[in-house]
Amino acid sequence: MRIPVHAEEQLAALQAMPKRVINPRAKWTEKPTVAPAYRQRSFKARAESDEKIRFEIYQREHLEDATDFSSGIAAILRDGSRLILARYNGSSHEHGDIAYEPHIHRATEKAMTEGRKPEFYAEPTDRYRTVHGALACLLDDFEVPRDPNRIPHDQRPLL
Repeated sequence: MRIPVHAEEQLAALQAMPKRVINPRAKWTEKPTVAPAYRQRSFKARAESDEKIRFEIYQREHLEDATDFSSGIAAILRDGSRLILARYNGSSHEHGDIAYEPHIHRATEKAMTEGRKPEFYAEPTDRYRTVHGALACLLDDFEVPRDPNRIPHDQRPLL
């Protein structure tokens, strides 16, 4: 399903709206028999101002390579499709001119207009080195509180 183009102002509004995690104890699920072997978990979130605006926050990590991970956030659109707003990736791969450095993909109007994945473009970062650090940065950037009662213990910032 093709995602409709969202203007930069719409994307910024989705990022800035305060969110609340509704399943803070989401469990890791391992997928050891697929290639590559990984584990993942997904948190569900809602906008504080409107319970009908939904998000998914996820983590995915390779079981044998700690630099191969992603923490991301998607807006769940009215038709049920997912608009990836951002992915905070590890340093396991190259992305364009970014060579083996952590990097952040963000949805842009430009990428959508060009017919690419909304979060196609990325920028290198030195804000995190681990999957947990990536999630901590994502929570800060996307207005999701890191209340110890809402985010499991292994999610506290480990940059």
